[in-house]
Amino acid sequence: MSRTLLLLRHAKSSWDDPDLADHDRPLAPRGERAAPAMGRLLARSGPVPAYVLCSSAVRARQTWAHVAAQLAVEIEVQYAEAVYRSGPSGLTAMIQRFPEAADPAMIVGHNPVMQTLARQLTRPEDSPERRRLLKKFPTAALAQIELEVSGWREVKSGAGRLVRFVRPRDLE
Repeated sequence: MSRTLLLLRHAKSSWDDPDLADHDRPLAPRGERAAPAMGRLLARSGPVPAYVLCSSAVRARQTWAHVAAQLAVEIEVQYAEAVYRSGPSGLTAMIQRFPEAADPAMIVGHNPVMQTLARQLTRPEDSPERRRLLKKFPTAALAQIELEVSGWREVKSGAGRLVRFVRPRDLE
């Protein structure tokens, strides 16, 4: 048995207002274009998440809203400041508490944590996707990981295989 985990980095954020707190930065125009494109990818080729854990940061919430608008189903979503503040081990602990029926599941979060988490959860196989992921996890990029576990509680380092890594520019 396996579980599917999708890691989506928030889309490009705006730096137009230097007085705005980092948590409150919205998407930039480029992010407004990239996030729906990732949603269309999921709608077209899947997998569509059954459950989403999303950072409470404005840019992450907006990213998820654009992705969700492209999907034709209701999806359970939880917004958590902990996603904004946690490192890879904290996110792994959150994954281990996902509802068992939530498969596939998605995290919408931030770098460098998303890249580190993807690296830690996957075996060090040599593939073009993994090399791209290790080099850079750009904004609005999506990593699809198949975890060889029977339940979320069993998720640990090296339990998964990187199935797909898609960057917005791959969709152009």
